[in-house]
Amino acid sequence: TSVAVVPYTLAIFTSAVLIVRLFKRLSPRWIGSAGFVLVATGLTVLAFTIGNDWGTPLVIVGLVILGLGEGSLLTLLFNVMVSSSPKELAGDVGALRGTANNLSTALGTAFSSVVAVSLLSMFVLSSLTGNTTLPASLQAQVPLDSINFVTNEQLQETLSATTASPEQAAEAVRVNEEARLPSLKAAFIILAAI
Repeated sequence: TSVAVVPYTLAIFTSAVLIVRLFKRLSPRWIGSAGFVLVATGLTVLAFTIGNDWGTPLVIVGLVILGLGEGSLLTLLFNVMVSSSPKELAGDVGALRGTANNLSTALGTAFSSVVAVSLLSMFVLSSLTGNTTLPASLQAQVPLDSINFVTNEQLQETLSATTASPEQAAEAVRVNEEARLPSLKAAFIILAAI
């Protein structure tokens, strides 16, 4: 993940630098539209290419496209705010831009997390319905009302405090593994659509 974040961050920086040079030739509306298209495209590429490894070339391409879109939108926001306000408010505009950026990052992260965890819960619960290997008596011992993205090791640790047999623990890990990736992919598609 760390390797993939570097090109993503560099793409945001590169886009921010390049967009400043294009402000005289392109309208803010065009830059904003292109930025949103890039963000949606990057999220869609991620949805279709992400696997259990963030370092695959196509995932990195998706992150770079996403970074280019985000960088152009961040720069556009700052430029529009600065150009539409009096010079004596320049310091306030910079602070407001930083606040808007932090708030949007926090809200976006929270929203995407809620979507991903909700989808994970839905996929896990639907896989448990009618699962004969994981009876209701065992399911009652696991906190299914607070399903979250956990590693296989964390799930096995939770199951070790229950009456789960090794076969049942293996089935629970399988259900968790099969629900995690589709949840993440679906969350990226939903975010791209938004």
